[in-house]
Amino acid sequence: MSAAKTGDTVKVHYTGILEDGTQFDSSRGSEPLQFTLGGGRILPGFEIAVEGMIVGGTKTIYLPAEDAYGPYREDLTQEVPRSVIPDDIELAEGIILHAQGPDGQTLHFTVVNFDDQKVKIDGNHPLAGKDLTFELELMELV
Repeated sequence: MSAAKTGDTVKVHYTGILEDGTQFDSSRGSEPLQFTLGGGRILPGFEIAVEGMIVGGTKTIYLPAEDAYGPYREDLTQEVPRSVIPDDIELAEGIILHAQGPDGQTLHFTVVNFDDQKVKIDGNHPLAGKDLTFELELMELV
């Protein structure tokens, strides 16, 4: 059997687990994650871990926060006037708001809290500052 290498398209089942044992994501029960090794579309540590695996192989990896979604950054939280949020958006804590950045990229903000005057939003990835463990199984080389 050949091992997965840069340039290969792979299908991987994964389960993501937080330090407290909470599962935050899994492909089990659905289609495996498909991506090209070396494509840079997923976490680098995840990609590096799959490289060299053979079909049917399993592996558990640990990614500290700095190698996953980075440290939590307080400077990515801010309060904005309630008036800048369109009236047709029903605010609730934890919802994700989308905005367009200056160069056209889509930005995502989580609503932390709000009142009639202001909305506190958080631009960090929801997993920023968290150490992650992934259980991996290489299902297929496409």
